[in-house]
Amino acid sequence: MKKVFTFLTVAFVMISAVSARADVKVPKCFGDNGVFQRDKPICVWGWSDPDEEVTVTFNGTSASTSACEKGFWKVELPAEPATYEGKDLVIQGKNTLKFSNILVGEVWICSGQSNMEMPLNSWGQKLRGTDLPRLACTEEELTGDYSYIRFNRARHVVNDEPQKDFETPGWLVCKDGVQKDCTAAGFHFAVRLHNELDVPVGLIDSNWGGSNINSWIPDDGWNQVPETVEIGKKLIAERPNQDNPGAKCGGMFNAMLAPWINYNFRGAIWYQGCTNAGEREFYYFKQKAMIREWRKLFKNGDFPFYWVQLAPFTAVSDDPNQTNDWPYLRNGQTMCLEVANTGQAVIIDAGEAEDIHPTNKFIVGNRLALWALAQVFNKDVYCCSPMVKKAEFAAGKVTLTFDHVGSGLVAGKLNDRVFEKTDGAKLARFAVAGADGKYVWADAEIVGKNQVVLSAESVAEPVAARYAFQMCPEGCNLYTEEGLPATPFEIKK
Repeated sequence: MKKVFTFLTVAFVMISAVSARADVKVPKCFGDNGVFQRDKPICVWGWSDPDEEVTVTFNGTSASTSACEKGFWKVELPAEPATYEGKDLVIQGKNTLKFSNILVGEVWICSGQSNMEMPLNSWGQKLRGTDLPRLACTEEELTGDYSYIRFNRARHVVNDEPQKDFETPGWLVCKDGVQKDCTAAGFHFAVRLHNELDVPVGLIDSNWGGSNINSWIPDDGWNQVPETVEIGKKLIAERPNQDNPGAKCGGMFNAMLAPWINYNFRGAIWYQGCTNAGEREFYYFKQKAMIREWRKLFKNGDFPFYWVQLAPFTAVSDDPNQTNDWPYLRNGQTMCLEVANTGQAVIIDAGEAEDIHPTNKFIVGNRLALWALAQVFNKDVYCCSPMVKKAEFAAGKVTLTFDHVGSGLVAGKLNDRVFEKTDGAKLARFAVAGADGKYVWADAEIVGKNQVVLSAESVAEPVAARYAFQMCPEGCNLYTEEGLPATPFEIKK
């Protein structure tokens, strides 16, 4: 009996030891069909037993390390050029992990709320009053072979603390209709990059409809900007009692983006702001704080950060004084261009009055891509929409001078995906106000390459001017020759 007991004891100890052994694990940043950032070191990390030796191999190159006392390990492999040939990633410890068909190309974060989350199939919606699908793409784009685009979409989760891993179906390949679930704005952005650069593109697809920017700002981010310090303290203190996931301070960043902190990527595109519209220009401080903290946390330096200005939405008004919070929020977004290595895609011509989620994400993705192509890859393209530089108030007129006019200012319109010049068309949605502050629609004339002159019979001495300064300024039609719409603004004497 004693021998049997001893044998059973030994067997139990052996089984316990085996079960206690921690297999080598990695976060879901890694998996079949993934994409590594080209021309940057490839960082791979994970967990195992303390002091366990781990070897990582990719494309014939290996690196080894030992896990720390808490079981964390990390290695860096040399940078690789872009390739469409799928490679294996092998991670060897006491067990072996193998991930196949991994490409090397451009990797970008796609984040924000519903207009970034909106997939190519528009969540399966139908065109209003029909049984036809409401798509944010063409039928060919919905079902074609875009295998050079991969996306890793995080499931909706929040957490009070930064997480090591996240919930996701993994890296998905854009072919055979799988792309229906891919961010539409990110997809069109990726197609344009691929067409111009001839490289694969990976999208870190991390967004949540209705989310507040507060939920994407890491805790230390509130200290990046003096104007947000006290707000951050209050929001962090209230977090334990905050039930609304869309507003939970830092919650989405912690659960959906923090696990990517060691992953190399090129930059980020961002589409958010509807939920924060009531904060008007103060949004500028929050977005600036978020950009600064992301850049501090992610191991990619002052990476490019490009966002989408809010599109038009809701009923059109013919009253130039009828406005709300949205034009001021757009101002706050424009103000953020003072942060280095940033860009703004203006889509004041690509909204839908009856839907807060416009389907023309082709324009969104392409205008974002122009910034990357010009700033990052030195392509000869114009990326910045015209912005008013100064206003001269004299002789009953307002002379507006614009920056970033490309080949010159023109009247035009957007016809689905195509810009059309409309020579001779009257410029719309310009307004002027006198000392009483009441705006009236103005006559507007393009003068030379970069100026517009405004006047109105009923305003003898204008002291303020606006352009497209409404929630839904339908018909605004000032563009560059290259088809970039002018940035909405209000300017005063």
